[in-house]
Amino acid sequence: MPQRKKALALVGGRRRPRAEEDVFPFNSLPVECQLHVLAFLPEVDKCSAALVCSSWSRLMRSGKLWRVADFSRRGAFHAGQEGLLVSNREFERWKAWVNHYTHHLISRGASLLTLRASFDLGDRYNKWGELLSHLLDSVHCRDLSNLDLNWTFTLLEPLDLRPHAGSGSSSSSISSSGSHQESITKMDQVNNFQILLEKLAHSCPRITKMRLHFDWSETSVSLLTHFRHLRVLELKYFWVFKGVNPGTLQTLTKSLPSLRSLTLHVLVPLRNLGVSYTLESESLEFLDVSQSRGLVFSRLSLPALRELRAKKVVRGITLDRRTRLRIQSRWPCLYQVLREGAPKLQALNNERLLPSWREQSYRELTAILQQACYCLQHLDSWLW
Repeated sequence: MPQRKKALALVGGRRRPRAEEDVFPFNSLPVECQLHVLAFLPEVDKCSAALVCSSWSRLMRSGKLWRVADFSRRGAFHAGQEGLLVSNREFERWKAWVNHYTHHLISRGASLLTLRASFDLGDRYNKWGELLSHLLDSVHCRDLSNLDLNWTFTLLEPLDLRPHAGSGSSSSSISSSGSHQESITKMDQVNNFQILLEKLAHSCPRITKMRLHFDWSETSVSLLTHFRHLRVLELKYFWVFKGVNPGTLQTLTKSLPSLRSLTLHVLVPLRNLGVSYTLESESLEFLDVSQSRGLVFSRLSLPALRELRAKKVVRGITLDRRTRLRIQSRWPCLYQVLREGAPKLQALNNERLLPSWREQSYRELTAILQQACYCLQHLDSWLW
């Protein structure tokens, strides 16, 4: 903030007394009002404002001014790419910033409402999971309401952490070693994610909005059901070879009583082709499965659902007619599923439905179902 200038103020043609000139009106406001005004400053400006005077320096140490922990801001100049390889020097600078930023939030006694981060929790060398755990232990996070966490990629990665095969290894042994190492890495990621999720459930039970990658294990689902205040939930892909058990999906939606919006990125593996899913929720109003592949619903019990987004994805699999009919005969038409399980539905794939859509289908609705339904009537092709 620029240094205060002396100014002449005439009141009734006379110069204002010096005592009035030197009074800065902002300092006369109640402390809570001052904090409210300063809360609108970006973080860098808050640090600069702390240098203005001793009273502002004390204000800036209030945890109420440090509500957001955003570890995803650095690297924005890389167009939002995840897991980007950079020079070792650039990575070390970024890592130093991460540690300095963490210390900064702790020393200010941050009272977090939002946490955004992208760290590979399977990284045994940098131990990002321990860093996040230390942050949660050292700040006030009981009121944390917004969590955006990618625990499968670190925002920036150094070049020397890429896997290298020995010069004398055959291609088959390299492939086998790489696959084995990938499995170990995935296990480390899941284990550390579950440790962090358990800490979040204990320390931050009031989270209302959550966006993260998810492994769909029974342990992770059980931990997620502890967040009883969740209203908005987005679960993204974890690993393409990891399937989703229909029972765990049903358990999750039934166990979140406040859930209003659910976005699922589910890729059903080819070995599970033919599996169908059930969703049950008394509170869910918005459901988006348009980014999922092979996700077919056999039953819905969503009495509050008002909007659904779903998209049928052709996966390039050629099946003979007998196999295709055997699989599709297990699935009811999406229209019937919605009629029975979503009586308040008003919009399908961004298209407003007619009030009488449950009594009788119509041309526009049929066109939408052609894009979303996997039944025999709406998917007549050998190419999936």
